[in-house]
Amino acid sequence: MLSFGIAAAAVGQSVVPVSSDISTSTTWTANNVYKLESQIYVLPGATLTIQAGTVIASTTNLGGSLAVCKGAQIFAQGTEKNPIIFTSQADVATWTAGNPKTGTWRAAANEWGNLTIMGGAYISENVITANTASPNAANVAPMEGLTAGFPGDTKVLYGGGNDDDDSGSLSYVSFRYGGKVIGLNNELNGLSLGGIGRATEINHVEIMNNVDDGIEIWGGTVNLKHFSIWNVGDDSLDIDQGYRGKIQHGLIVQGYSVGAAQGSGVGDNAIEIDGAEQADYQPVTTTCMYNLTVIGQPGSTGGDHGTAWRDNANAQIRNSIFMDLGERLVAIDNVDGDGGLGYGYNGTLSWAARWTTSSSTTSTVNAPANPAAFYTAQLPGFLCEITDSVAFRNTNTSAYTEANNRGVFNAANNNVQIASTADADAPIQSLTRGAAANVFGTLVMRPVTFVDPRPKNQALTSVNWAPNDAFFSGARYRGAFAPGNLWTTGWTAATAFGMMPNEPWTDLGGELNGTYGAPVFSGSGPLTAGSPFTFSLSNAKENSLCYLVAGVAKLNLPLASGVVVPDFNTASGGLLIPIFTDGTGSAVIGGTWPALPAGVTLYLQVGVTDAGGLLGLSLSNALAATAQ
Repeated sequence: MLSFGIAAAAVGQSVVPVSSDISTSTTWTANNVYKLESQIYVLPGATLTIQAGTVIASTTNLGGSLAVCKGAQIFAQGTEKNPIIFTSQADVATWTAGNPKTGTWRAAANEWGNLTIMGGAYISENVITANTASPNAANVAPMEGLTAGFPGDTKVLYGGGNDDDDSGSLSYVSFRYGGKVIGLNNELNGLSLGGIGRATEINHVEIMNNVDDGIEIWGGTVNLKHFSIWNVGDDSLDIDQGYRGKIQHGLIVQGYSVGAAQGSGVGDNAIEIDGAEQADYQPVTTTCMYNLTVIGQPGSTGGDHGTAWRDNANAQIRNSIFMDLGERLVAIDNVDGDGGLGYGYNGTLSWAARWTTSSSTTSTVNAPANPAAFYTAQLPGFLCEITDSVAFRNTNTSAYTEANNRGVFNAANNNVQIASTADADAPIQSLTRGAAANVFGTLVMRPVTFVDPRPKNQALTSVNWAPNDAFFSGARYRGAFAPGNLWTTGWTAATAFGMMPNEPWTDLGGELNGTYGAPVFSGSGPLTAGSPFTFSLSNAKENSLCYLVAGVAKLNLPLASGVVVPDFNTASGGLLIPIFTDGTGSAVIGGTWPALPAGVTLYLQVGVTDAGGLLGLSLSNALAATAQ
């Protein structure tokens, strides 16, 4: 096995130790590998910029962590082809010739720390005695897992009074083998977000193996889009302390990272939804989530709940897939074990009432003066609901007990409960598990070794798939992935480790919403002479004229103020091909590739004539592939 120094040298990079806090604006560049040697803070007023393709690889089991303080910012903007990777030297040692798109999965975690971001949005927290039960800009909390000397040192505090706070942006970032244990019940998550405002942008992030939660969010209003969480040691997605953001396109694959107790190396709940640190505090967690694919651990092998609800939390979950859950689809935990007092406390709404109460309803207990300004994430419906979703092979004897009590499978909710347990009837393309592993005591897990999570069968269609909201993309399918399209390709550890398909076509983004949200374009087949290919368009306007634009050069064309989309130079050997969608908004093009010079990259995108789009046009994502 290569040592870290040899692996770094193989790609011509220098190793840069990071041992001091960042007090002035700094850029980390892709020609270096950065090694966190302690708990590093980006201090208030400073900005850390991380270039696409940069690797942050810390000393295994001795590595530090990175924390962005309230008042600081981080801009870590990778790409599909050049992601930013936070990992350990032990992971890098498995890469072939230093190539981060290779490697081998290991049952490991706790090899370095994590990325923590702290912001100034509202939170609900009672550890600090001066905090109030109603929203207050002075309400703050110390961040879990940070070791600075609070209360003397305030750089570990998050929370404030600005729900539009901007802590920067993360995109195409992979976090691997992290989550250092600081002490009992004090562990670092894969990505920790405290009091983050909605002006912060987080999309295309991956957590692969972690000793504690995958992504944990305390309060704030930050939105998440396109995230992948694998094999974490506690809850995959954990929200708490009055979180009020929006979430779409998330893949959760439960498993284990190290042999330890459940919650400290072995997966617990897929989604844990806590309302506030005290149940009658405000703001209270009130969120809307679309298009999740949750793959649990089967009931006899130590898995836990699909969704666990506590302390007056409100959540709408739509257009999703829940399969192979260990225990319940809906679990009413009621209290969180650290002082919360449960649904209905102090005159708040009961658990049952939230499943039949309009989402426009806000509590009058400890209410802000302007409740409508605090609660903007949910869409018309009920405060708590699961709708337009698919449940498959959840075989625990109580898998649907509480869900049935709450009317989840009433006809009006458009949920599908698949009776069959056969792979052929699954709502995803394929799933392979490894042999049963006794990971700790009596805990036995069946790790997922490969999954193609693109929709199949009942997941190919949805009913109420068009949210009237600028953040959410319309998706006429259930689950995290559109038919034929994998947004995980090219940048995730799951792809590098062979745990998901590695498509030859790179998704470049560039979508532009129309009547039905953004059209989805996908390709299959290698770009080699004589090979068959297929292109598929879905989620477009029905029976509409479209133009497939293909070329060998790409430029960014400003279509209108604030909108930049890829455009392809058809003058340089390009094509403009008219096609028509059918009555489902789909189209398929197939053929055989002609000879192209090796190394030439071909770019493709579809424009759809659509009165609901900007300037009468909607655009699919763009694709790129290089001729072999």
